[in-house]
Amino acid sequence: MNTSTHYLPRDLIGYGETVPDVRWPGGAGLAVSFVLNVEEGAEFALSAGDERNEGRHEVNHEVHGAQDLCMESHFEYGARVGYRRITRVLADAGVPVTLNCCARALEATPWIAEDARNRGFEICCHGWRWEAHAGLPEAEERARIARSVATIERLCGKPPVGWHTKSSASVNTRRLLVEHGGFLYDSDAYNDDLPYYLQVGGRPHLVLPYAFDTNDMRFFDSHAFVHGEDFARYCGDAFEWLLAESRTAPRMMSIGLHTRIIGRAGRIGGLKALVDRIAGREGVWFATREQIARHWLEHVPPPASMKGAA
Repeated sequence: MNTSTHYLPRDLIGYGETVPDVRWPGGAGLAVSFVLNVEEGAEFALSAGDERNEGRHEVNHEVHGAQDLCMESHFEYGARVGYRRITRVLADAGVPVTLNCCARALEATPWIAEDARNRGFEICCHGWRWEAHAGLPEAEERARIARSVATIERLCGKPPVGWHTKSSASVNTRRLLVEHGGFLYDSDAYNDDLPYYLQVGGRPHLVLPYAFDTNDMRFFDSHAFVHGEDFARYCGDAFEWLLAESRTAPRMMSIGLHTRIIGRAGRIGGLKALVDRIAGREGVWFATREQIARHWLEHVPPPASMKGAA
C-alpha cells in the first residue's frame, strides 16, 4: 500500500448561489442518467488468480483458502440473467444506458461487449477489477488504467471516455486519467447534482458526480431497500424533487443499477415501476453520461481562472 501523506483539498461550497445558467437539450431542466454496473468476473476470486475471495455479496461472507462457489454463483447471476432482464426494461422504455464496466468483467463476458456495441450503449470504465484504488502505488494504478482502456477498446471497438472507480479513487487517479488522455469525464465524486470542473494536471477536467442513494446497492446496505417498490419510491421521490428544482436551475440525476442486484426477479419490478413513473415526463432529458459530458463541455466553459481554460 502507498503510505503517502499527500491529501487533496476539499470543496464544501461548490456552486453556491452561482449555478450555471444552462438548459439541457430540448430545453429540459433535468438530465437523468441510468448507469448499469457490469462487474461480474471482476470480483476478487482465488479461482481467477487473485489473492483472496470477494467478501461483499448477497450473503457478505468471505471464504478463506478455498474457492468460494457461493460467491461466484451470486455474481454469475448478473451476467447469466440480470443483464438481459434489466436492459429489456430500459430498452422497452427507450431509455439510453451507460454501462459502467470493469475491464476484466468484459473479458469474462465478451458477449456483453458485443451487445453493448450493437445497441449503442456507452461503455464507461469501472477499473480493471472491482476494487477501490485508494492507496494504490502510482505506477501500479497507471498500469491498471492503461490495461483497462486497452481491453475495452479491443472488445468494444473504441476506448472509454468516462471513468468511475469502485467506491474510492486514489489521490492520483484524476491526474493519471488526464495523463493517459482520452477521458472526457470521471464520476469519482458524490458531492453534487451537477457536473463541475477541477483543474487537474494543468488543465480543466470535468467531473460528473455519481450517487449511492439513488442506487440499487442499498438492497445490500443493511436492507435499506427490501422490496422493489422501496427502490422505485425512493428514486421516484428524488426525481420529483430534482425536477421541481430544475425549473429554475439545471439538475442531474444518476440512477445506479447492478445486474446481480436489481436484476433479481423480486426486485426488477421496482425498476419497471420507476421507469413507468418518470419516462416521458416533460422537462427531462434521458442521456448517457457521455452525452451529458459533451453537452456540458460545449455549453458551460470552465472558469477562466483555470489554467488552459477554453
